[in-house]
Amino acid sequence: MVIVDASLHIWIVLAFIAAAIVAFSSEKIELEISAIGVIAGLLLLFHFYPVTDAAGTSLLTARDILAGIGDPALITVLSLLVVGQGIVRTGAMDQPIRRLVTLRRHHPVMAITVVLTTVLIISAFMNNTPVVVIFIPLMTALAERLHRSTSTLMIPLSYASILGGMTTLIGSSTNLLVMAAAVQAGQPQIKFFDFSIPGMVLAGVGLLYALIIVPKILPNRASITGEVVDISGKQFIVQMEIAPDSPLVGEEAVAGQFPSLRNITIRFIQRGEHVILPPFDGMSLKPSDAVVFAGTRKSITEAVADNPQILQGFMETDEAVAAAPPELKTVQDQTLAEAVVAPASRMIGRALYQVSFHYRTKCVVVGIQRRSRMIRTSRMTDIRLEAGDVLLILGNRSDIMRLRSNPDVLLLEWSARELPATALAWRARIIFGLVVISAATGLMPIVVAAVTGAVAMVVTGCLNIFQASRSIDRKILLLIWAALGLGAAMHATGGASFIAHGVLSLLMGAGTPVILSVFFLMVAFFTNILSNNATAVLFTPIGISIGLELGVDPMIFVYAVIFAANCSFATPMGYQTNLLVMGPGHYKFIDFFRAGAPLVIILWLVFSIFAPFYYGLM
Repeated sequence: MVIVDASLHIWIVLAFIAAAIVAFSSEKIELEISAIGVIAGLLLLFHFYPVTDAAGTSLLTARDILAGIGDPALITVLSLLVVGQGIVRTGAMDQPIRRLVTLRRHHPVMAITVVLTTVLIISAFMNNTPVVVIFIPLMTALAERLHRSTSTLMIPLSYASILGGMTTLIGSSTNLLVMAAAVQAGQPQIKFFDFSIPGMVLAGVGLLYALIIVPKILPNRASITGEVVDISGKQFIVQMEIAPDSPLVGEEAVAGQFPSLRNITIRFIQRGEHVILPPFDGMSLKPSDAVVFAGTRKSITEAVADNPQILQGFMETDEAVAAAPPELKTVQDQTLAEAVVAPASRMIGRALYQVSFHYRTKCVVVGIQRRSRMIRTSRMTDIRLEAGDVLLILGNRSDIMRLRSNPDVLLLEWSARELPATALAWRARIIFGLVVISAATGLMPIVVAAVTGAVAMVVTGCLNIFQASRSIDRKILLLIWAALGLGAAMHATGGASFIAHGVLSLLMGAGTPVILSVFFLMVAFFTNILSNNATAVLFTPIGISIGLELGVDPMIFVYAVIFAANCSFATPMGYQTNLLVMGPGHYKFIDFFRAGAPLVIILWLVFSIFAPFYYGLM
């Protein structure tokens, strides 16, 4: 163990941070490996070269570096990811988004504007992390229905919530931390709307940037699953038998369409020996009717999610099966996937009723898609299969995954998606509502509310353990852990304070507006490297001392800390909401810099121009 000069520690840590940022942004090394490397490097550095106080006590131990894994902010983010997955899994946001898109179907820009403005307003009065969790599935569905990539909407969503949070005292935990630090330093307590006017100016400018500029900067990126499963408009031929207890019994066609089977084209209905062709105006469905229709995977999924009982009709009726098997009676835990008929498959040249697919696999063929041409035949079960045909398959996830070893079909694993358990949507809404209300009203800390909500999602059946564990993104986990470790190192070595005082000492001869502007930019820089909360606590006492030395109201610099510390736009670890949207938006580290760095500069310029006039510094 070697004792080194404290200033050397500062330079070593700053070099370490610079290397980490380069590694995170370039992504030449996987983000997870870079994050683990940062943690390991910090442990080695401060073990062999510890930073100590005057008494020789180590200021940064391995426990301090590793403490981030149990940090409430990290636990909150991970728990809210589980809660958000419960919302997605149950389709709890489907109805609101359908209504929104229906109202704004011909005005997609207006729909997005309404959503982001709503996010900004709500974030002014409640913690913005749960707000983003609410709107992630909504924005995902909105992007899908407006035929836009989620990568163009998720960062604007995060930015809108951050901007709203800088307009009132309770809009962000950062604001409350700054107030606490200011009061501790002998300053008056900040009132609810004390900084709302400059905050609204910055938020308004930032929202316009997020709406107009950010979607043009961000790449039109989607996951493989999204490209193939969601965007593809290819249609499957589907045959569905109307069971005696089906909710479709007695349903009457309106304008040639059955309300429960929207967005699908019914080819014909076979009733006994009779084939009924469209139009179907005034016709009602009866038990044992065989409905043959064409629909995209998306429309089929929506029909099943809205009416889970129709699963009973997705059976190969010519098999010796009297009724739907028990494992397919409910939509809960059911997975929809695609599989291609293999070139040497025994299924080639045979019809579905001849291959006993369900008997051999416990899965059901819901639809058939022929890549080369549209299938034209009487019934789906009569279609002679060809090599390359795509089968839409329904079953338990474990049964679906077992198809990987089936020589007759090639399972497209990335296409496997669980059906929304809409029957449980009300449970998910109640759980989520209680989490938000508890955190927003201060009934319990957000970390307690989030963990309780995550557990409740599993206990009530909205998610199973496998689904809950999959919702936790290891990139987010390790990135936050590494960022918290770097923040602890900066705090222990005094690196941020060293740089701040050094730069400001060079500007003491300049006017107050210039010093305020530079101070804002400095805080905004560090908030993207460390975290918004760490930066806020670190720079509040520095800002107060600068204000007192200049002979101006130190609260002006305190408000500058609030606004600048909330400018966490340029890195994913700068703010929790950035990390929340990183996965759903399929973003890389550099995407946040491309979109966020210009916004930081714009808000810095707006503040530098507006604040001196508003606070009478000119």
